[in-house]
Amino acid sequence: MSRTWTSAFGRGCGVILQAIVNGLALTRISPNVLTFVGLIINTVAAVLFGYANEHNYVRMFAYAGLVIIGAGIFDMVDGRVARQTDQVTIFGAFFDSVIDRYSDVVLFFGLLVYYARGNRFFYVVLAAFVMVTSLMVSYTRARAEALIGKCKVGFMERPERVVLIILGALFNRWGVMAPVLWVLAVLSTVTVIHRISFTYQMTKHLAPVKETLPRVLRNLPQEPGPDLQSATDAPRA
Repeated sequence: MSRTWTSAFGRGCGVILQAIVNGLALTRISPNVLTFVGLIINTVAAVLFGYANEHNYVRMFAYAGLVIIGAGIFDMVDGRVARQTDQVTIFGAFFDSVIDRYSDVVLFFGLLVYYARGNRFFYVVLAAFVMVTSLMVSYTRARAEALIGKCKVGFMERPERVVLIILGALFNRWGVMAPVLWVLAVLSTVTVIHRISFTYQMTKHLAPVKETLPRVLRNLPQEPGPDLQSATDAPRA
């Protein structure tokens, strides 16, 4: 029964999402514009986080959670619109990845501001740490895949981060955001370590990279020899 309800819910969400994609495709809007709109919406959520205080934090965090859901819709449809309208480009994939990193940063920065305004120094540090590790999760994958092709190991990808932030925001009435940050800090760190270990295992049997020009330059004499000195002192025609 649970699988039936889950599959029905998934199909319903898929139908709604496809309807949004179809509508956007008719406008011939650039997928890059949709990607950037997602960043703007996430920035609004970050502002809501930052303006929260001890009196209104339940309401402001709930609003921020709903706004992040809206931003997530744009994050899900930009690629589909690109494929449906034949606007898939290499730059689009690059731009989407860059904007995703900015979206991560602004959300965690908003949380950092919230904790700073409440003089909760420990959670300021924790939010900053999660912000850095979220970037390192993406960087380690990108750098590894530039060397070994594929590096999809590790659990804490961006979709998981976004879902956890949404849950923390919507249910912060019960102080859920603080445990969410701990979970993000631990699992993101584990993911980074896993990717470093995986890349090491995949590259340790490869031949070392040869440094041609730097080694040649290091082997050059510090002072020009007699022949070189005479050649440089010779008059030029």
